[in-house]
Amino acid sequence: MEKSRLEKQFDFCREIDKEKFIKRQTYLSDGMQKENDAEHAWHMAIMTILLGEYANEEIDILKTVTMLLIHDLVEIDAGDTYAYDEEAKKTQEQREKAAADRIFGMLPDEQNEYLRGLWEEFEEGRTPEAKFAHTMDNIQPTMLNAATDGKAWEEHGVWLSQILGRNRNTAKGSEKLWEYSYQNFILPNLEKGRIKDN
Repeated sequence: MEKSRLEKQFDFCREIDKEKFIKRQTYLSDGMQKENDAEHAWHMAIMTILLGEYANEEIDILKTVTMLLIHDLVEIDAGDTYAYDEEAKKTQEQREKAAADRIFGMLPDEQNEYLRGLWEEFEEGRTPEAKFAHTMDNIQPTMLNAATDGKAWEEHGVWLSQILGRNRNTAKGSEKLWEYSYQNFILPNLEKGRIKDN
């Protein structure tokens, strides 16, 4: 028997609780425990509400917030791919597309289409909202890395070139926020030796 619209919606709502179990490599500001995907999404959503005024182009804040709240749901199946894990990146796209099919596919058709469309828009990174969402996705962990005195960067032996590579598109969403992040979060940790210089 076909599930009702409400049953499908509650099935999805229960399923996404699993995002809280997906651990990331970024430490919380106390430097003691690592954040999970749901904490990361919540933090970026609030940051977008506060910092959206610095976007290079005018953005729809609600659309951007929604994009950030759902973009890592695929990691329920695909797992978190660490930004500097080159081996895991080789299969990331395939794993995440399969996860998007299953997870968003739990919803009623038009909600599946809407959220899947936002997820794909984020992945493509072309619209003003997607560009700014990527800015947040890069700056939030950078801010926390700096708040913990570069703990995760030091643990993983991260090079400046890796950080700059990961942030190659950060300024496309907000030049002002990228410049602030570089000057206040990255450079001080480079000077302290928490980030390896090359």
